[in-house]
Parts: sequence; structure tokens; C-alpha cells
Amino acid sequence: MKTIGLIGGMSWESSIEYYRIINETVKEKLGSLHSAKSLMVSVDFAEIEKLQREDRWEEAGEILAKCAQALERGGADFIVLCSNTMHKLADQMMAGVTIPLLHIADAAAERIMAAGVKKIGLLGTRFTMEQDFYKRRLSDKFGLEVLIPDKFERQTIDRVIFEELVQGKVLETSRAEYKRIMEALAARGAEGILLGCTEIELLVKRGDCQAPLFATTSIHAAAAVEYALR
Repeated sequence: MKTIGLIGGMSWESSIEYYRIINETVKEKLGSLHSAKSLMVSVDFAEIEKLQREDRWEEAGEILAKCAQALERGGADFIVLCSNTMHKLADQMMAGVTIPLLHIADAAAERIMAAGVKKIGLLGTRFTMEQDFYKRRLSDKFGLEVLIPDKFERQTIDRVIFEELVQGKVLETSRAEYKRIMEALAARGAEGILLGCTEIELLVKRGDCQAPLFATTSIHAAAAVEYALR
């Protein structure tokens, strides 16, 4: 079994889910008392969020690069970055290490394509929805057509993530808003909805939308186990 190197804390609410899903999946596959071999470096999300908000991405990338280097020194065989948004900095983060990165967008896209979905609605932070680093990878590498919510809906999604979900608040009013936004994307032709923020899975569950949901936390964690056991 390979050792999984996790970069967490963005937020710790979703990092807990990574750890839980990874270990539950290993137990399901191997049985008995088996659990995953893993290391985690966890950042202070307040520092990261401030750098995001102030558009100081290079400084954030330096923090992640130190995390990746620490995991490699610690014996990790590959890296799992427990955040969709911070994959914007994947190249900078991995420049100083030799072990591979299991990219969250790749894991998600492979699951989407396996389901026969070609047009996907994307929910996430405003950075993930509005910037090209994530959408372009889905379209250029995998040929997916990506739809995003309108400006007001994007503001709502982002506000719920940063003001509620990363702080452990799960509100039914926000679930209703997300359901409305997802149904609007489905009405525009989205064949599935990609929950492209690791905290959204805390709020949105299977059955909350008529279109199939692709939850990146669960998908990424399961892919990490598959890679570790390969």
C-alpha cells in the first residue's frame, strides 16, 4: 500500500471527510483492521483565505509548496490536495517535489465521463467558477462542456461556502438555494452537477437535484485509495 500525502485545512471541515472516506474505503476493500497509510500537513485556512482575497496567489503557492516538500520528506508516495480552488497553484506547489499529484479535476472528470455525461454544471468558489484554471482543464483535457451559474447565483454559492460551510454551519435555507441553482443549471442543459468545492458535499446530498451529482471530496478520496492500492 502506498502512503497518501494529504494537504488539508482548506477547510478542516472537509479535510475530516477526506480522512474518513479514505479509511472507510480501505477497510471496505481490504477488510478486517486495515486502514490507510497516510500523512497530512494542515494549513491555517485564515492565512490562505486572506491571500486569496488579496490576490496574493504566489505567496499562497509558496505555502503549499512547503507542504508538498514536507510530505515528500515524510515518506508520502503521492500528494492529494484537499481543495478544488487551490489546484490553481498546482504547478507551483509541485515544482520542488518528485512524487506525483493526484489532481482533483482529473479524478472528477474521469468519473463524469464514465457516467456518459458531456455537459456539466460547475459549483464552487468564485475563483473556481469564474477563473479558467479548473474549467479549462475539464474542457481541454477531457472535452467536457462546462456551465456555470449566473453572477448573482455565483455570489450566493461563494458566500455560503465562506460564511457558513467552512465554519461548520449547514443551513436548510442555503440547501434550498443550492437546489434552486442546480435545477436552473439542469434546465440550461447540464447533464450533471459537479460539486467543485470540497465543502459543498457537507450541504448538498444525492437526491437534491434531478441531475446526477459528482461530489469531488468523495471522488478524490476514493481515487486516492485506488491509487494507493494499485
